[in-house]
Amino acid sequence: MYAIVDIETTGSYAAANGITEISIHIFDGQKVVEKFETLVNPGQPIPFFIQKMTGITDAMVAEAPYFQDIAEKIFSLLSANIFVAHNVNFDYSFINAQLKEAGFILQCRKLCTVRLSRKIFPGLPSYSLGKLCHALGIHINNRHRAGGDTAATVKLFKLLLQNDKESHIEKSLKKNAKESILPPNVPKEDFEKLPYCPGVYYFHNAKGKVVYVGKAVNIRYRVNSHFSNNAVTRQKQYFLKHVFGISYQACATELMASILESAEIKKRWPVFNTAQKHFEEVYGLFLFEDQNGYHRLAIDKNKKRTSPVYRFHLLSEGRTVLSYLVETFNLCPKLCFLQHNDETCTAHSDEICKGACQQKEPPKQYNKRVKKAIDSLQQKKSFIIKDVGLNHNDYSCILVLQGQFFGMGYLPNDKNFSTIEKIKEQLTIYKENSFTRNLVHRYAAQFPEKVIELPAGGERI
Repeated sequence: MYAIVDIETTGSYAAANGITEISIHIFDGQKVVEKFETLVNPGQPIPFFIQKMTGITDAMVAEAPYFQDIAEKIFSLLSANIFVAHNVNFDYSFINAQLKEAGFILQCRKLCTVRLSRKIFPGLPSYSLGKLCHALGIHINNRHRAGGDTAATVKLFKLLLQNDKESHIEKSLKKNAKESILPPNVPKEDFEKLPYCPGVYYFHNAKGKVVYVGKAVNIRYRVNSHFSNNAVTRQKQYFLKHVFGISYQACATELMASILESAEIKKRWPVFNTAQKHFEEVYGLFLFEDQNGYHRLAIDKNKKRTSPVYRFHLLSEGRTVLSYLVETFNLCPKLCFLQHNDETCTAHSDEICKGACQQKEPPKQYNKRVKKAIDSLQQKKSFIIKDVGLNHNDYSCILVLQGQFFGMGYLPNDKNFSTIEKIKEQLTIYKENSFTRNLVHRYAAQFPEKVIELPAGGERI
């Protein structure tokens, strides 16, 4: 038996919106044997544009039952049947979220009439419910109301059953079919092509434009996680609605995938990416001289017309850098604002601090070490990060020239490169940004065994 469902809601995702109307038709494959339809009080105002589209107003739902009042009935209708809807994951996400709040756990198989229609009636100009029904000669009474749309979906599903010559419905119901979790407009073949390796994946809209870029240690698992979970977030619903295709680029390592993801976001500016679009070096390490003549290092936010000696994005990153300088160059943590109390300098007893905080060390002597510390930050080394390749015949290479990320690629194992220019010819050049620069340098510091320093005085290796 099939429970064919349609709902009207106050918005596009379940995490912050409610149901205003629900219709469930229990269908045995030939006829509807039971119906349940009702307006629902969503417990929140209905936006004006949704009132105009559906005709459902705040006044209409004021005396309607809340979802928890009808949850038991809805659960009894859905739990024993196959959940069918046009763009099934939208309706399912709302109903499942509301049932959970009412104390019911819904576990049932799902069928999406959008995905099935694309397979059984291929080549149609649109698979929206209205245009699809028009193309198939199905008249919809009361469009954008749950009862009218459910009745039309029943007629559509009956046609799908009658024309399913290749058993797509049966295949979709198999446990590992993935048909019920993928966005309604994404071909299953796109998912099946995804590899189990690091890399970058792209979500495309109906026109083929990239709308989201993501990186993964395992592309197949990561893409699957976007749709297989029960999240009711805005992002998931946007993906389900707007994603029409998936593509990818494989990488040998997670680091290369992270670099590629950042470069692609900066290049393509995808509408659903936000994190790295406005990545800025928020903090800086500043140098000033105090009233006693000691040079002091301090972390502060970058501001216009300021010149920090070093920049970084995260405050924690700045503290790590400054702590490294204190320990390496015997600086005073109190003069570097890493210790703020009035107690004796903690580094003095460990013989890291030479007593500058107590004016036991002359400023001139202390300031020389501060200069060395700053110079160490501004040294611009050239190096490559050598790691595993895409296959047994190559290795990955990330090239940094004079402190700046140049590019990356794959070099054959059986060939030696005597000059930097020869290496550069094998690599793809990427425009550096602060995120990738910091990423590469942090990785090099964390895994020095993978770093090969290049000579500073020439091009020969």
